[in-house]
Amino acid sequence: MSQDKAQDNSELFSALGFQWDRSAFPDNVPVHDVKRANFRFGKMLAEYVWNASMLEGNPFTFPEVQTLIDGITVGGHKLSDEQEVLGLIGSTEEAIKLLRDGKFTFDRKTVTSLHAIVAEKQAFDAGFFRGEGEVITDVSVSLPNGQRYHPPKTEKGGQNLIDLFENGAEQLRKLPPFEQGLAYSLFGAMSQFFYDGNKRTSRLMMNGILISHGIDAITVPAARRLEYNQKMSEFYVSKDATDMMAFLVSCHPDANLMQTAVV
Repeated sequence: MSQDKAQDNSELFSALGFQWDRSAFPDNVPVHDVKRANFRFGKMLAEYVWNASMLEGNPFTFPEVQTLIDGITVGGHKLSDEQEVLGLIGSTEEAIKLLRDGKFTFDRKTVTSLHAIVAEKQAFDAGFFRGEGEVITDVSVSLPNGQRYHPPKTEKGGQNLIDLFENGAEQLRKLPPFEQGLAYSLFGAMSQFFYDGNKRTSRLMMNGILISHGIDAITVPAARRLEYNQKMSEFYVSKDATDMMAFLVSCHPDANLMQTAVV
């Protein structure tokens, strides 16, 4: 590795707070027309929302998610579960609209506007970074192994998290789009910019980044929920994203076409 390349990686990893084996990342990602990629994402709306809700342990079935998308209420569920699914539907539809209109941008405004829909009525200060709103409290993430992951502290005004996002985003924008999108999904999850809904928002931003560059979206299948949670737990502890990157690559619809050591 050249000295310049090593320096670039050092700045990238320092800004994000984690690292991965960049040499193993695929460089032959199929790229299509942006409209085509966004159309395909729209066609898989119900599948994407259901998979995302299942990763959260939500009990809504696939047919019930389809019913909510059609604007029909479903009985027999807790209001909080319904609100979670409705947040996923609304935020995904908003991302599709932004992409369709050519207005999707990888910036804090887009992240916070999508989060405001993802976590409406569920999270403290939805649409604001921790510390920007009325609530000032620290958070932690419960891991399957009994440990807890503690992200950066909540500071009044949220400037520490704003700076973290801006510095990380600046480094991420230098990466190839596919790597950039996947890395952001982990950056958002690890940084915990919001009080809740971080992984949901980060995966949606990931897909916005991918689609805006003509790359098909990724949905993590509900059947791989345990594997996803285990690898995320390991990532939080080790701060090495190599395995999580490989997992996300394997969930891409064109994974079998990518020649990479991480799949």
